[in-house]
Amino acid sequence: MTASDNSDQVEFWSASAGQRWAARQAELDILMQPVLDGVLARAELAPGLRVLDIGCGAGAGCLAAAEAVGAAGAVLGVDVSAPLLDLARQRAAALPHVAFHHGDATTLALSPSYDRLISRFGVMFFADPVLSFTRMAAQLSPGAKISFAAWGQIPENPFFTLPNRAARATIGAMPKSDPDGPGPFAFRDPERVVSILAEAGFVDIACNVTRLDLTPAGTVDDLAQQMCDIGPASGAINHFEAGPAQVEELRQTIAEALRPYAEDGPLRLPAEINFLTATKP
Repeated sequence: MTASDNSDQVEFWSASAGQRWAARQAELDILMQPVLDGVLARAELAPGLRVLDIGCGAGAGCLAAAEAVGAAGAVLGVDVSAPLLDLARQRAAALPHVAFHHGDATTLALSPSYDRLISRFGVMFFADPVLSFTRMAAQLSPGAKISFAAWGQIPENPFFTLPNRAARATIGAMPKSDPDGPGPFAFRDPERVVSILAEAGFVDIACNVTRLDLTPAGTVDDLAQQMCDIGPASGAINHFEAGPAQVEELRQTIAEALRPYAEDGPLRLPAEINFLTATKP
């Protein structure tokens, strides 16, 4: 596999992981709404603009962008996951100015070019991020702006650390992986991301490190079940081929660890998010 080969991520999101995330679309959209709001607030969308949504998943960002740019604009969502794109197409079926592309953003060759690039957690999975952003920049008009969100420092994000600790305690420790490799925390270091964007040719680069609360819609038990279906706990269940009793123990352990986040009202999960903005010269 070469440094620019994203085939591992394509395989992961095209198989059962994509199906599980699609099944949880409604819950995940609610959970991550504060993050999408942050991306859109910084994107400066306006009627008539052409928007590229990278790693669009089930289409939440595309739908919001479509409303902002109106019928005179256009939105193209790009993702490697066929199950998620199938759902996105269904959700946007009544919007002729929204389209989707199944493929790796590193290999895009679009015409005409786009005025904005947005992404909610869709750009941390490239094997060669400088190459990928350089090629994405080629799809943008001069003066185009980008706005995307990436997870911040690992200890500040219990959405990942809490189920990971619970899985380690109940099932086993997963093999260690490189957090700087393609994955959710690859862009946790603001200096690294700013350097990547600068090397890819962007200017006016800014990283706003933001503390916010993710907003689960249900109870701690609902979120615990979701965490067993996707994310680190799901990975441990699959890796160790955990049986039903182990999975139930894990679910209960996660639920107990989540309870302090619901003591004073609705369940809220703190997060640290890096919001990046930049301009193509």
